[in-house]
Amino acid sequence: MGLLSNRVDKESLKPGDHIYSWRTAYIYAHHGIYIGDDKVIHFTRRGQEVGTGTVLDILLVSSGPARSVVPCPTCTPSGDGHGVVLSCLNCFLAGGVLYRFEYSASPALFLAKARGGTCTLAVSDPNDVVVHRAKYLLDNGFGCYNVFKNNCEDFAIYCKTGLLVVDQGTMGQSGQAVSIIGGPLAAVLSTPLRLVTTNVYGMVATAVTVYCASRYAADIGMRKDVVKVSAEDLTRKLATGLLQAIEPPIPAAPAPAPAPAPASAG
Repeated sequence: MGLLSNRVDKESLKPGDHIYSWRTAYIYAHHGIYIGDDKVIHFTRRGQEVGTGTVLDILLVSSGPARSVVPCPTCTPSGDGHGVVLSCLNCFLAGGVLYRFEYSASPALFLAKARGGTCTLAVSDPNDVVVHRAKYLLDNGFGCYNVFKNNCEDFAIYCKTGLLVVDQGTMGQSGQAVSIIGGPLAAVLSTPLRLVTTNVYGMVATAVTVYCASRYAADIGMRKDVVKVSAEDLTRKLATGLLQAIEPPIPAAPAPAPAPAPASAG
């Protein structure tokens, strides 16, 4: 692992590794758990890597890899199941570069990574436990896909740690989701602080500081609202509705403005 990149060779992989690959223009990364024999278990939205049910799909789906019309003979068909799928490593990478997510990162390294979704302060469980969780969820599901609260990175982090961020029964956010939200949030939060800065450089520094602080506080290795949940207990709670990850609704189109009243002739 390096400061600038978590890029690794396929030969260095071992079962239980949390791997990811950036898609076009580094808009997002797709995450999964390597289980050996060139196989990866990962979480999707009904077979699609991303999807929000909103206009954000236009940006995310357009950056995704083009799907081959010829099905891969070694991959499990996704169908319309629960979204956890088994793929060969090549199909998972979709022509992208292989990276390994880092666990037990030091605070200095974590903050040095400008982009979320590459490392965490949390500690990984043993690899055999990680593989067991991934295989169990392949058979039993991981709830409804939600790009902000229950996505492929959340799946991989759960498999590695068994930790879930639970807030009123809702599963928690991943590092790259926090980054997407944290950037604009930092800009907003730093705006009232512009009075203590003397120039634009001070404002930028303030925004960066707020952004890094928000990422650090939101990391699953730092949060206090996390619980250790077995895969068996997780799927039971999902089945009984005690834990939910709700797909965002498709927003309704705004109603057309009423036509102006005709002018009076008098």
